[in-house]
Amino acid sequence: MSKSYEKIVLAYSGGLDTSVILTWLAERYECEVVAYVADVGQGDDYDAVREKALKTGASAVFVEDLRERFASDFVFPMLRAGAIYEGTYLLGTSIARPCIAQRQVEIAEQTSAQAVSHGATGKGNDQVRFELTFAALAPELDVIAPWRVWDLSSRSKLFAYAENHGIELPITRDRPYSMDQNIVHISYEGSELEDPWQEPNEDMFLTTVAPEKAPDTADYVEISYRQGNPVELNGEHLSPFELLKKLAEIAAAHGIGRDDIVENRFVGMKSRGVYETPAVTVLNAAHRALETLTMDREVMHLRDGFIPRYAEMVYYGFWFAPEREMLQAAVDESQKPVTGTVRMKLYKGRASVAGRRADQSLYMPELATFEEDSVYSQADASGFIRLNALRLKVRRLVERKAAGKKG
Repeated sequence: MSKSYEKIVLAYSGGLDTSVILTWLAERYECEVVAYVADVGQGDDYDAVREKALKTGASAVFVEDLRERFASDFVFPMLRAGAIYEGTYLLGTSIARPCIAQRQVEIAEQTSAQAVSHGATGKGNDQVRFELTFAALAPELDVIAPWRVWDLSSRSKLFAYAENHGIELPITRDRPYSMDQNIVHISYEGSELEDPWQEPNEDMFLTTVAPEKAPDTADYVEISYRQGNPVELNGEHLSPFELLKKLAEIAAAHGIGRDDIVENRFVGMKSRGVYETPAVTVLNAAHRALETLTMDREVMHLRDGFIPRYAEMVYYGFWFAPEREMLQAAVDESQKPVTGTVRMKLYKGRASVAGRRADQSLYMPELATFEEDSVYSQADASGFIRLNALRLKVRRLVERKAAGKKG
């Protein structure tokens, strides 16, 4: 017997899964279902999404503009950390989930709902990301995960359910990708992509041009940072979301940001995904270039040591966990001197550093020069090398002595 509820808040997109889930929840629990739509920069027709949710059975619809919150409170802290999962994945879907779930909890409290629901499957990472956020912020709420309890165990069954219930769908069987879009990226999974040997079809990509078809002339962009955050693009001060949006448009036109990845999901299986992440690809490279000028060597090496762990926390869904917050405090301390400007060259799918400058740069030409200088005494290197070589010499002498005794 199902537990009874008066009201459930569903994270709703209007896609295949959540369209079916909305109707299924209302039928199964015979209660009000509030559809919550999060705008994190995917650019949907929200009037149409709202109308569809009401037509499908929602008792109320909340369309929430989270674009600036998402950019400033989630994407930018992650960029300050330089987080990349398994050296390749730029975490576009991962970082959106705690932002979406946070507002879902707030709406549940606002509407006096007893439960929240999501459309993540029982095989993926998103179920963990949503539910860890629910647990961290509102442990009193029940969580309903339809994919783990219903008998609609495949995309084909969802299509059949939708057809039987008169639910209009935005995708067809001819384009059956599982897609996620926000201001950071678009991800594609499923269909022919499940074969890791199969190259993605060019017509699958929605934002980036093919690098070989990109302009034959490079574009240069200047990105200015303040304490690790990008604040200006080509001299224009922009909000976090607007900077991401404008840079994404420029970079996508040059074919920048495509990645084809086989990654390790938190639940234990490997998964193949293809991504378009134009703006963040450029920002990561620019940010690192500025750090090389402004960040102390030992601070940089220490920070670099926990980047993989920080990236795991984002990927696994531990954004609101104390360990991520602790590392964020360390990251933000390291970013205090990271202020300056980087010039990036965008050309044929590649974002390369063309220049960098900072008022408080630790790079001193008078020290680094190959020409004669009066600042650094090269003779000092002799003692430095002798001291660092001492333990290596001792080790070899002890080994030789031991070998001589055996002989």
